[in-house]
Amino acid sequence: MTILAAPALLLAAALPAQTFADEAYPPHKIAGNTYYVGSKALATYLITTAEGHFLINSGFEETVPLIRASVKKLGFKMKDVKYVLASHAHSDHVAGHADLKELTGAKVLVMKGDASVIAEGGKGQYLYTDSRWKPCVVDRVLEDGEKVTLGGTTLVARLTPGHTRGCTTWTWKVTDGDKTYNVVVIGSPNINPGYRLVDNSDYPGIADDYARTFKTLKELPCDLFLGAHGAYYGMEAKYPKLKAGEANPFVDAAGYRDYVDMKEKAFRKLLAEQKAESGR
Repeated sequence: MTILAAPALLLAAALPAQTFADEAYPPHKIAGNTYYVGSKALATYLITTAEGHFLINSGFEETVPLIRASVKKLGFKMKDVKYVLASHAHSDHVAGHADLKELTGAKVLVMKGDASVIAEGGKGQYLYTDSRWKPCVVDRVLEDGEKVTLGGTTLVARLTPGHTRGCTTWTWKVTDGDKTYNVVVIGSPNINPGYRLVDNSDYPGIADDYARTFKTLKELPCDLFLGAHGAYYGMEAKYPKLKAGEANPFVDAAGYRDYVDMKEKAFRKLLAEQKAESGR
């Protein structure tokens, strides 16, 4: 599947050019009631319960059929999805929200700072002023630390801003066999090309927000490391190990710490460079 060029395609810093090729990826159980149902490039997570399911992220509109096929392949039903959540309000994670809402009848819950962007189809984003998608009704605006509970599973929304004003890291506990793990789905600590951390009139508090995010991420307990893109946590390298029956490769506390540390160092470096450029 090829998704045609658009300003939003530059949102993921790793995407190199004017087109973005994506494709289906094998849906798989990560641990317990947590499953991967996203595409190769865009992560979507299904968290199942006896009272209905959560979905985190919708990708582009073109990603939604891939998600639907993956959910079905795992033996679950889209009509049982009760909540659609988001990592952050960039089109490669939320442009499919309206279609998912229509398909499932689920309630859409979004962190403050990103809620109006999703509701207005991309209007109000920092930097990506021309990026637009189908507006989606937001049923509930979340605050930092707010909990969403369904069927005995509680997800916690942690505000980790900077990448977007309402960028959200989701955490919960999952039991797999006789073990219980702290799950962290990092919203995004990335600084995309063109981001200004200094003298940013459109997003004046961006540097402070990133600093807050790294403080929060370093304080979170993490056993099972996931993210808004599979590439954040090395999904394509880890999945074959899972399939081969090795010890669960997604249980990676050290990888989480290393990733956060790497991204914080990149932030500090760019902040220092931009301060020097501006004469601060």
